[in-house]
Amino acid sequence: MFRAWIGAMVVGVLACLPSFADSTVLADFEDTDYGAWKVTGDAFGTHPARGTLQGQMDVTGFKGKALVNSFHNGDGATGTLTSPEFVIDKPCISFLIGGGKYPGETCMDLLIDGKQVRTSTGPNDVPGGSERLRWQSWDVREFAGKKATIQIVDKRTGGWGHINVDQIVLGDEPMNSEQRRSIQIDKPFLNLPIKNGASKSLLRVLRGDEILREYDIELTDSTPDFWVAIDMTAFKGDTLTLWADGLETDAALKQATLAESLIGGENLYQERLRPQFHFSPQRGWNNDPNGLVYYKGEYHLFFQHNPVGWNWGNMTWGHAVSKDLVHWTELGDAIHPDKLGTIFSGSAVIDEANTTGFKTGDESPIVCVYTSAGGTGRWSEDQPFTQSLAYSNDRGRSWTKYSGNPVQAHINGGNRDPKAFWYAPGNCWVIVLYLDDKRMAIFNSPDLKQWTQQSELTCFHECPELFELPVDGDANNKKWVLYGASGEYYIGTFDGKTYTPETQILPFQFGNCFYASQTYNNIPVEDGRRIQIAWGTIGDQSMPFNQMMDFPVELTLRTTSDGVRMCAWPVREIESLYANKKEWKDVALSANLLEGVQGDCFDIEAVLVPGDAKEVGFIVRGIPVQYDVAKEQLTCADKSANVKLENGELSLRLLVDRMSIEIFAQRGAVYMPMGLHFDESKQALEVVSKEGKAQAKSLAVRELRSAWTQ
Repeated sequence: MFRAWIGAMVVGVLACLPSFADSTVLADFEDTDYGAWKVTGDAFGTHPARGTLQGQMDVTGFKGKALVNSFHNGDGATGTLTSPEFVIDKPCISFLIGGGKYPGETCMDLLIDGKQVRTSTGPNDVPGGSERLRWQSWDVREFAGKKATIQIVDKRTGGWGHINVDQIVLGDEPMNSEQRRSIQIDKPFLNLPIKNGASKSLLRVLRGDEILREYDIELTDSTPDFWVAIDMTAFKGDTLTLWADGLETDAALKQATLAESLIGGENLYQERLRPQFHFSPQRGWNNDPNGLVYYKGEYHLFFQHNPVGWNWGNMTWGHAVSKDLVHWTELGDAIHPDKLGTIFSGSAVIDEANTTGFKTGDESPIVCVYTSAGGTGRWSEDQPFTQSLAYSNDRGRSWTKYSGNPVQAHINGGNRDPKAFWYAPGNCWVIVLYLDDKRMAIFNSPDLKQWTQQSELTCFHECPELFELPVDGDANNKKWVLYGASGEYYIGTFDGKTYTPETQILPFQFGNCFYASQTYNNIPVEDGRRIQIAWGTIGDQSMPFNQMMDFPVELTLRTTSDGVRMCAWPVREIESLYANKKEWKDVALSANLLEGVQGDCFDIEAVLVPGDAKEVGFIVRGIPVQYDVAKEQLTCADKSANVKLENGELSLRLLVDRMSIEIFAQRGAVYMPMGLHFDESKQALEVVSKEGKAQAKSLAVRELRSAWTQ
């Protein structure tokens, strides 16, 4: 609502010069409509937005529950929003603003006698960016006593074609919400109190004027939902400054606590909904797996990580290692945001020949190739997306960013997600890079620092992956697989420069809990497996962590009745978790066959013979996994896949964890990873058939121990 001060808004004459006594909120946009503000076009809707609109990135930094947001109907909509006339009786107008950085097109103007005398825009004009509103101010003392209006403008229809505004204040001083606290680093972990849904502030850790860390963060000055811990070991002995923009008081900063470990970590990995054999981070959000590489007995798993919040943001490379792909040790964040951007997805290689020149000791460098996502934070708001390197000479325990970053300049749009590997026939590195608009580019490089584009292919959306597999295990008959984030793939050939598809686009997975998968580089030749990990897209806001990784699977190319197809099968190392086991052979299916079998973590493997039954399958903790014989269709929750019987038999394998069932049919020819919210009171398993007699040729139910408690 547009609010008056010292006299009427539209009528009345200023009787005397202003007193400049205090601040007045002109508009906070908390009402159910725009009041006396005049709306044209369709960009602003008929009332203030209640935060983020459909199809928009998360909007933060506004006050209260509502704001002006011209993303109604997307970036294609246009319009204006104009205030009633008011009198300038204080020297400063401050306001929160975000959105597009296009003067005259996405802006807020101060008009006197119909002429623009001040204007401001949002911060964004390249892909990426942030929807966070920030304070800006106009010095208007020269217009004291004059009548004015404010007009919020959206005339742009392209990217970032919208403007966000809130909390317009007339006052004596520019508005800001900056708070500071000096802190001496005498313990390794800085614990920060987090409240889901709290207003986001910008937090920086400073050493003098040098920015060490930057986070958009939901700090609280009350009882937190959970604590997060930032590793400060590298700054031991330093006196640093915690600087926040967006806090009304310094109370939240005063709660920040240095400690030897994570506050509230006593129950770590045993939380009620913590996956027990799928990787999830100790705290915060994770998405894409990054940098999957094997080196000297350790599988490295990097991942997109928000270390200070439950939602997406602050993209950092988290890092964990495992000797068996089952038991993971989280090492802490490896690559942090900087002035080039937050750290988006990429890959890792072992530079055995030291082509980069990074080697300084006895170990081969582990080199991470990643996207510097410029514009995704204030630190990098004027930068585009580029590609960068970081390396480790101590088996991944410490990391150095290459001083020559970025190694690949911006090409177009949101170019990102470099997948690198050594191509021995060409004696060079190959990098596959997503260019936007379902375009992938292939580069060669002698040293990962100099990239030469060789070809381009229109195919998939983001997170490319390219590797070679034998068909049916025949080392003399190999094909190259190229795929994108959803798992859709081609089978074809690759000569080091150009990929040539030999199939149409093929589906790989049929579930609701799979995205942005990557496969391991540098698996030993004697092992010979191609091992994949995907982002398991499931979480619950009652937990201090969000999302997980799907269980690692081995990929193979196998000849099926439909042709050569990529198949997935859980890695054999899962056997290390086997506990109680029950087996049956050649038994009739009945609802009470598994009576008394209860729990939340299982590896179930069966060969079912439907016979004359119309449906066969399992009920897992109340969730049906069922096969319709006539339709040749396997269904779980809202997902289905076509599955043909083989010699009248249906092979099923189910990996059951606290928030998921990963389903493998016909020995992995069909892969359906499902993220699910179980009724926690239901722990039972059933194997069932409907309207006919069916058998289990074989059935094994193996209870799984927790990977976190050994």
